[in-house]
Amino acid sequence: MKARIKFAKYGVIRFIGHLDLMRYFQKAMRRASIDIAYSEGYNPHQIMSFASPLGLGVTSDGEYLDISLNSDIDRDVIINKLNEQMVDGVRILDFVKLRDDAKKSMSKVAAADYVVRIKDDYLESNFIGKEDEFITKFTQFMNEDKIVILKKSKKTESEVDIKPMILEYSFDDKLDNDTVCTDFCNKYSVYFKVLAGSVTNLKPELIMEAFCNYVGIEYNKYTYQVHRVDMYSMEDDNLISLNDVDVL
Repeated sequence: MKARIKFAKYGVIRFIGHLDLMRYFQKAMRRASIDIAYSEGYNPHQIMSFASPLGLGVTSDGEYLDISLNSDIDRDVIINKLNEQMVDGVRILDFVKLRDDAKKSMSKVAAADYVVRIKDDYLESNFIGKEDEFITKFTQFMNEDKIVILKKSKKTESEVDIKPMILEYSFDDKLDNDTVCTDFCNKYSVYFKVLAGSVTNLKPELIMEAFCNYVGIEYNKYTYQVHRVDMYSMEDDNLISLNDVDVL
């Protein structure tokens, strides 16, 4: 049976890399006695895959883990069993059973939404004006015909217009739950819905770097706390939360 787990990542665990998080979930499955399926061969491993790894320091209320199970299990039972094994900083939010023909969530991701909030310690030393000035300048920035960044690879550099990749933005951060972002009580907060996935994946940090270049201030990645709200699949020209895709 295929299933999808939705979880949150926050606190100090935001500094744990993707491979370590994967190993952590493998151990949690064993400790919780979840009847997860294993691959065949000389080196069997648990059948699990993550939708899209988070960058270090980024928190989230919308992370997804696909697993295969050998037997059926009740939603509340598996959520409670896994949460009993979770450390502070990882919380299981939901569990849904998937159709047999469901594709992996990593192949379904088409967009993601984020909240970016400026940390209090950097407001005076490394940012611009008052809240209304920030909103005015950011709106002007988003009204530009193009937002061009320099995309670097190991061998080449090229200019890329990222504006078509920004599907939505607002100054309502849309945060329903307490997150690391809510630790910063200032109003310098921007919500983005951007293209994401294996083909096109826009990180909100690139938007903020382009904004800093626009207003003529130095970009410092430590200035911002980034929080992923959710991830989406494109279904019949509509963006649907991964938690609602291919569900039985």
